[in-house]
Amino acid sequence: MTVCDARPLFATPDRFPSAAEVVVDWPHRYLQREADTGKLDSRTVVCVLTHDPKFDVPVLYRALRLPQLAYVGAMGSRQTHFNRLERLREAGLTDTELSRLSSPVGLDLGGRTPEETAVSIAAEIIAARSGSSGARLRDLDQPIHSSGR
Repeated sequence: MTVCDARPLFATPDRFPSAAEVVVDWPHRYLQREADTGKLDSRTVVCVLTHDPKFDVPVLYRALRLPQLAYVGAMGSRQTHFNRLERLREAGLTDTELSRLSSPVGLDLGGRTPEETAVSIAAEIIAARSGSSGARLRDLDQPIHSSGR
């Protein structure tokens, strides 16, 4: 996992000890550089957790225009999501591009803590990457492990 933030006060290894890499740069510039060097593929996930349009809009604009990404999500309330969609439309994204955005990010697990929120987001990413619904297994009438996974 890579954490990227333009603010050196927030992007420190001490704050993110489990991160493989902590990058101090504008997220959209970092994402573009990674795309230009061929480091992004169908396993790449982008999650935006800032709630700040000056960070969110440029990186989401870039991410939603990279079709190879497995998942693009953004945290925020429903109102934040609607406001963000309007800004992204004003920036020139199409409805098709915007349909790739998972926002508010995560599954409805009823979590309250940061750790529970992280599980909710990770669960949605796994479901999205595998093409699964994220529904409860007990409510499904199909094999638990399909041959395609």
